[in-house]
Amino acid sequence: MITLAIDTATARCTVAVTDVTTRLEAHVDGARRHTREALGLVDRLIRDIGAEPGDIGVVLSGDGPGSFTGLRVATSIAKALVWGRPAVAWRVAPSLLIQGLPHLPTAGGRLLALSDALRGDVYAGCWDIGPDGIVPVGGPPRSMSPTDLAVFGSPSAIVGDISEQLADAVQAATAVAPVTGTEALPDARTLLLLADIPGGSEPVADPGRWTPTYGRPVEAQAVWERKHGRALPDQTYRPG
Repeated sequence: MITLAIDTATARCTVAVTDVTTRLEAHVDGARRHTREALGLVDRLIRDIGAEPGDIGVVLSGDGPGSFTGLRVATSIAKALVWGRPAVAWRVAPSLLIQGLPHLPTAGGRLLALSDALRGDVYAGCWDIGPDGIVPVGGPPRSMSPTDLAVFGSPSAIVGDISEQLADAVQAATAVAPVTGTEALPDARTLLLLADIPGGSEPVADPGRWTPTYGRPVEAQAVWERKHGRALPDQTYRPG
């Protein structure tokens, strides 16, 4: 049985596969490349490991927050692979956790992972990670000001796919220098690991209705809500 992992929430599209004995990963950098190259990466890795698409038994994907378009790439691929195939399991994990986990000390500790939420804010997710598994701190990942990050205490590691300016603001608020740059981009092999750690991922119960965590409303929704002065009444597409 093949397990496929894919995360497209950041500027990196990363794909990994495993047949238990072998783990392969490939990626492309550049957000505008996700749509045209993600399926090719999936197909190549499955062939490289000596399997066929029909051999996939588990699909893992990063559920955000992150790029609207990017998140839809991984979600669409996952839905296509599990649609009408009840024997295929689909699990999701926070994309920020995928980015940050490799930088935590071996003994574990508190991880604070960040990405750029635009407008001077960051998407922030915090977890305590130890021998018993992974426990969220302060709720699910959300958008917040760097000055508010002190609420997470003293993390053992901070990892951020963020600009130098935001990194300076994060260090000022937490007294910890974040890991940034390409080192802060995700590796789908970490997503494979999260599937085996308690609290690292969760199953998707209803693939048809599941949507990723975008972190903020899409611009069209925000414009509609400003114009009408109320929340969009129904954000779920129902065919028929």
